[in-house]
Amino acid sequence: MLHLIDRQLIYGYFKAYIVCLTSLLSLYVVVDLFTNMDDFTRHQGGLLESLRLIAVYYGTQVPQYFDRLCEAILLLAAMFTVAWMQRNNEQMPLLAAGVSTHRVVRPVIVSACFMLAVAMANQEFLIPYIGQKLTFQRDDPDGVKDMEVRGAYEPNLIHIEGRSASRKGQVIREFRCTIPEEVAGRIIHLTASEAHYVPPGPGPREGGWELSGAVPPDLDTWDRNTLEPIDQGKYFLRVRQVDFDALTRDQRWYRFASTKQLYDDLQSPDSTRVAAKAVLFHMRLARPILGILLVFLGLSVILRDQNRNVILSAGMCLGLCAVFFAASLLCKFLGDYDHMPPALAAWLPVIFFGPLALVQFDAVHT
Repeated sequence: MLHLIDRQLIYGYFKAYIVCLTSLLSLYVVVDLFTNMDDFTRHQGGLLESLRLIAVYYGTQVPQYFDRLCEAILLLAAMFTVAWMQRNNEQMPLLAAGVSTHRVVRPVIVSACFMLAVAMANQEFLIPYIGQKLTFQRDDPDGVKDMEVRGAYEPNLIHIEGRSASRKGQVIREFRCTIPEEVAGRIIHLTASEAHYVPPGPGPREGGWELSGAVPPDLDTWDRNTLEPIDQGKYFLRVRQVDFDALTRDQRWYRFASTKQLYDDLQSPDSTRVAAKAVLFHMRLARPILGILLVFLGLSVILRDQNRNVILSAGMCLGLCAVFFAASLLCKFLGDYDHMPPALAAWLPVIFFGPLALVQFDAVHT
């Protein structure tokens, strides 16, 4: 059963959280906008078109900004809630009545856990859903410009590449395909002026590339389940993994993938940048623990000395936050470049800050 002080602290936490979230997101957007204003104005559409591009781009980027700032916002909201309670001398009567400090701040910790769960849901569901849009350039938030195409291998070692791609219609121009001897009985180099990707679904031809303007225009019939002749110069190439996204996705795509997608990609034999992906995978697992540890450390700084100036306590919390993130980024850097095992790079901040946070929080005067 919630007591009055619990409801008051929960209300105070969410109010502080909304204020911090709005302030930091607004600051982030304003700084980024004025730094990259030229990207939104290099067109002939005038002011209205520039405003539309700004709204579309930053409307898509907000979940990513929230993901980057969520731990800092958790700490700031908890800090302001407890500091405001101390400033109004609400803690002393509770201590005099025999209520421990740990019990007083329990609603703040529970509220922080709830918002951390919201941040994890944003990371695992919303960001992967809009991940492709997060890679769009500032001057092309609608994704209408042609994209670079990267080569990729099928599990049967068929290699596919192209010159450029268009998201509209999922078309690859100057499509090139190399079919190995193990599949065709001889090496086949197949080119096409255009290739349209047909996603899996009902129909006689699905889950593959429909080639037009192909050279050579005719091939001996072989393994129609892989390459099906349609007409002269037209084929349908069935694929298992090399779809439109695999050929066109940004090199940073894994940063916007869910944890399950990261794990599946790490199991793939042709996965690239394995160290960076492995570090990110382990950091995803450690992230909820690190978020709560940061809250415990911040509350410990605020509560250890109730007579300390609130502004000084807030400054110490911000300094602690800076040290915390600097250590995490350093470990990530060392792991990304193989100077440290990926698992150790992700979990070392937990190993270092975990005992410190628990000891400091336990030492708070109750």
